Amino acid sequence: MASDLLRLTVLGSATPYPSVDNPCSGYLVSHGATRVWVDAGSGTLAQLQRHASLDELDAIWISHLHADHSADLLTAYYGALYADVRLSAPIPLYGPPGIADRLAHFLTNTAVRSPIESAFDVHELHDGHQVSVGALTLTSRAVAHGIPAFALRVAAGDSSLVYSGDTAPCAGLTALAEGCDVLLCEADSAERPADGEQVHHTHEDAGDTASAARAGRLIVTHVGRSLTPEQAVAGAATRFEGPVVHAAPGAVFSIGRAAGRGR
Repeated sequence: MASDLLRLTVLGSATPYPSVDNPCSGYLVSHGATRVWVDAGSGTLAQLQRHASLDELDAIWISHLHADHSADLLTAYYGALYADVRLSAPIPLYGPPGIADRLAHFLTNTAVRSPIESAFDVHELHDGHQVSVGALTLTSRAVAHGIPAFALRVAAGDSSLVYSGDTAPCAGLTALAEGCDVLLCEADSAERPADGEQVHHTHEDAGDTASAARAGRLIVTHVGRSLTPEQAVAGAATRFEGPVVHAAPGAVFSIGRAAGRGR
């Protein structure tokens, strides 16, 4: 049954700033009544409300603290405490070390620290972190982005989704994604940097990672401004034999064996 499938709703996939019709990185992952907001890039809170209000979330998971993945936590804080939302308890928030202090430093305007913990029940991620959230199991692995950053595997029964967050190709991501039904992987550019440390996937890297992990399906996201979504899909498809599509804003994917490993 469709209600038994893992579902991925794309709230936004733009980088490094939202476009007119596409917010930054953010996704709603759901299974039955369980809902997790994965990354909170600029503009994604507005789109989240098409599907769930803040008080209907079971958790929020943040890959890293760059603004195009986390900025809407600031407005979510105001929504959770000072508007029409009525939380029965703070929303569980899973994110990189230091996330609570980062939010507090931005939001505090007096000598009294803003009550971050009244809105969010903060849990700091570490490599191998695992937690059950309703019907979902969330497993996090550290990845290579030059700052503390994590990838996520979401499992519900036999269904699995892996999200790269932002990262260069790395063993941690490939291991986390092993045999997953769907890999949601960034495809930030067409070329690796000529100088300096690589901190993102190219579109071809995304295909390589999906192939190495034996993923069932690849969804490319976080497509940089130098590429069109069509170019990103085409480049990834040269390295991965399975289905490849773009994480278009508003797209909904059902994930699992009954959906053909992510249709």
